Amino acid sequence: MTASSPPAPPTGLSRPMPWVPPTVYAVVLIGGLYGAVIEAGPIRPLRSAGFVGCLLLLIALDRWEVHRHPVRTPPQPAVWLLIGRLALFAVAAGLDRSGVSRALFVLVPITAYSAFGRRVGVALSAVCVGMILLGTLLRVPEWYLRTDIVTDLLMSGLGLVLAVAMAAIAVGEQAGRVRLEDTLGELRDSHARLADYAARVERLSVAQERNRLAREFHDGLGHHLTAIAIQLEKASAFRDLDARVAERAITDARWSAGRALEEVRVSVRALRDEGEPFSLSAALADLVRHVDGGPARVTLDVTGEERGYHVESLTALYRAAQEGLTNAHRHAGAAHVAVSARYGEREARLVVADDGRGFAPGDGRGFAPGDDLGDRVPGTRDGFGLRAMRERVDLLGGRVEVDAAPGRGTVVTVTVPRAPVRAGASTR
Repeated sequence: MTASSPPAPPTGLSRPMPWVPPTVYAVVLIGGLYGAVIEAGPIRPLRSAGFVGCLLLLIALDRWEVHRHPVRTPPQPAVWLLIGRLALFAVAAGLDRSGVSRALFVLVPITAYSAFGRRVGVALSAVCVGMILLGTLLRVPEWYLRTDIVTDLLMSGLGLVLAVAMAAIAVGEQAGRVRLEDTLGELRDSHARLADYAARVERLSVAQERNRLAREFHDGLGHHLTAIAIQLEKASAFRDLDARVAERAITDARWSAGRALEEVRVSVRALRDEGEPFSLSAALADLVRHVDGGPARVTLDVTGEERGYHVESLTALYRAAQEGLTNAHRHAGAAHVAVSARYGEREARLVVADDGRGFAPGDGRGFAPGDDLGDRVPGTRDGFGLRAMRERVDLLGGRVEVDAAPGRGTVVTVTVPRAPVRAGASTR
């Protein structure tokens, strides 16, 4: 089993106050050697060598720890390193005749605070104060009567307090930088996700707009172009048989052309937010009036009040009426088509019923209630009109039902809510 390498530190982070330990070691080394030279008494080379050796060991230990753990030492190694440092501090202080080695204990709260937290750092600071006081008691008799000794003790205690404060600031700053790095990483991830989401939304929006425009072309221009073609065929057929019928067909064809142009203008005004209020009842009456008189008799029955209904719901019903009448004229061979609209409190219903040839559900030419209307439409190749009707109504939270049988005609029922269920559904 191989030992795992330590995790890589966050980018740009380092140890709190990395310059403090080398500075303290250098000051203590210079001060201790200077004291050994100028103090009275014989110079003891072994003692000085031991003192210098302790400081060199401390420097080497510090460099190794920084190399092994660049940001923070794990708890277990930190305990052994702290014990080793305390032992070397005590030996150095015992070998130093100048007393400057007591400054080494300032590093204890800094190291402990960084590795173990505030409580351990403060506790070990108190232990260091006790050790300095104990050493003074054992080495200096009646120390409390000497001002220099008392001053040194007070300054040592003050230095430890300041060391704790510095360690708290440094560790807090490092923690803040870690949080900042984490926040920046989360922001980068969020930005990437948002960019991906925006790209997906853009693609979906383009597809949705493409489908909407296809529905508009079919339901608007497609219906009127179909009507124009039927009326012109009728005029051509009756040109020599009945001039009045032919003239009426040409008039209806002109109306369909004008209506198609008007719907294009309405769509342009809607895109520019210049649309006028839409009245379904008036639009249905106008539609039936110009369709009636052809091969089939068309009647209209409206009950209820359309006020309060969303324009999208009303437009979907109008498009359904257009599609139903077009199919009845082109494919059903009906003699009578009944269009009815009923406005309820919560939903509106449009029914287009004809007495044409009908079809058998599931025979490959027609469609049964609940089937995919776009795949089985009699008389058409792709059934786009009824598929567009289903898509338009589904977007609003409504439903489309078809009832048909051979020789019994076809009934198309479209129900839409007062307001679209889906936010942002657009049918215009």
